[in-house]
Amino acid sequence: MRFQLTDEQKALRAVVRDVIGRSSAAGVWGLVAQFPAPLIDRGFWRALGELGVFSLRLPEVDGGAGLGLPEGVLVFEELGWALVPGPLVATHLAAGVVSGAATGETVVAAADGSLVEWLDEADVVLPGAEGAVALRSVDPLTPLHRVPAPARTDPVAVLLTAAEQLGTAARVCELAVQHARTREQFGQAIGGFQAVKHLCAQSLVRVEVARAAVYAAAVTGDVVDIAAARVLADEAAVRGARDCLQVHGGMGFTWESEVHLHLKRAWVRARRGGGNTESEELLAADLLAGAAWRGACLR
Repeated sequence: MRFQLTDEQKALRAVVRDVIGRSSAAGVWGLVAQFPAPLIDRGFWRALGELGVFSLRLPEVDGGAGLGLPEGVLVFEELGWALVPGPLVATHLAAGVVSGAATGETVVAAADGSLVEWLDEADVVLPGAEGAVALRSVDPLTPLHRVPAPARTDPVAVLLTAAEQLGTAARVCELAVQHARTREQFGQAIGGFQAVKHLCAQSLVRVEVARAAVYAAAVTGDVVDIAAARVLADEAAVRGARDCLQVHGGMGFTWESEVHLHLKRAWVRARRGGGNTESEELLAADLLAGAAWRGACLR
């Protein structure tokens, strides 16, 4: 099957990357400066609302853009690429349900699995966070709390998380290639060394495989396709960020570099909604059901 983005989808992606790329850097590094107690920049959050990040899939009669899940995936891929902080998925899913969420006036957090991101900064928490306990988050830009009763994970939230992971995977692949081209050792760019070439090439392969799976799941909306996309996107983001850090060497660990922040964010996202385990179990159950059906047909 031939799968190509439409001209409108390409334009949407370009606009989002341009706007977020110009405005998110200050938001990200402003939060880094606040470590260990980052606060959401409400002006930046409202700017995301004005861009349509949260109201994208709302019907036009309700003030949204009336677009679908494929467009939502494209937008969240760009959010992951730019390392935009905050409970983005939760606020997006609350648009049309919680007053002010669509416009960015209200920050909404959600109990996703057993974790809640940005609980202290949220105006509304769905479905609630009674008994939440603060955790020490590996990602300095994602404060975390644990809740006693795990919440059910919305498949759309899983897919949008996969889209964010895809954005991170694409970004760290880009950063690795840029550094490999410019960093020199022994009189030549390190990209000329076979080991570095392999790291960059493997990262690109994982990105493209994950992208195909995420985009396909956005079209079908099938829970099994979404689970497969989640597994592949998590792998592309985490392994890609680790390989990018390897390419950068000690430089990648410094606060001035965004590489380590992408790795830490990818680790946190990989724990959302039961993480890979939940998606892998869903895929395994589907494969077993398919094998049983085929066996019955052969008998």
